[in-house]
Amino acid sequence: MNSVLILIPARMASTRLPGKPLADIAGRPMIVHVLNRAKESGLGPVFVATDAEEIATAVAKAGGQAVMTRADHVSGSDRIFEAMELIGIGADIIVNLQGDLPTIAPGDIRAALMPLADPAVDIATVAAEIRRAEERTDPNVVKVIGTPVGPPPDPPPPPREGGVVARLRALYFTRATAPYGDGPLYHHIGLYAYRRAALERFVRLPVSALERREKLEQLRGLEAGMRIDVALVGSVPLGVDTADDLEAARVMLAQP
Repeated sequence: MNSVLILIPARMASTRLPGKPLADIAGRPMIVHVLNRAKESGLGPVFVATDAEEIATAVAKAGGQAVMTRADHVSGSDRIFEAMELIGIGADIIVNLQGDLPTIAPGDIRAALMPLADPAVDIATVAAEIRRAEERTDPNVVKVIGTPVGPPPDPPPPPREGGVVARLRALYFTRATAPYGDGPLYHHIGLYAYRRAALERFVRLPVSALERREKLEQLRGLEAGMRIDVALVGSVPLGVDTADDLEAARVMLAQP
């Protein structure tokens, strides 16, 4: 295993749910739940990258580490790149874990690194098959279109174990219902593992046409010819974007 650094970008300014990193879920701020799940992955050191003193204070109170970044970053990848340079740990792989995934399985964080065993892959991420009919047409559910790489494991691991079901080479990411026709659709999960050199290249690329149109920054990498592979896992963590999502997370994490 190459050395790994996990970075969790977090900011207070959210359009739909302001202040959500500090929203209380089962007695802890949401960002602390994500931090703990990242630690449980056992991959390497974990830092929260933030521009808010109150987030840094909450992380420190929970025994975690935070790094203060500039307030003018337009994307999470820009924020984690600054954090990586400030921290100064010479990790080979940088994991960008969104701070609004309090139910993510530690095994799914580990799964994101699996495609990087292939030296041709620049960036790795994860997705899961869409099983709820309404998500197929929901523009807030980002779909990944990809071609299979290698056979799936036999037998496939249990979904709750965070095991990898199969692997795709990403061809496109979209908010539309795609691809057309019969067959599964895949829900992209906001978690990326970059080779260090790939992250350095990515943040220096200009915003691309399709990135601007779909509002999906991973398209910047694809348009520049970078290879993104996807580990398919068994379940989708709850992403907290709205007040209803927050209540759902409270119910889920209140359960023993």
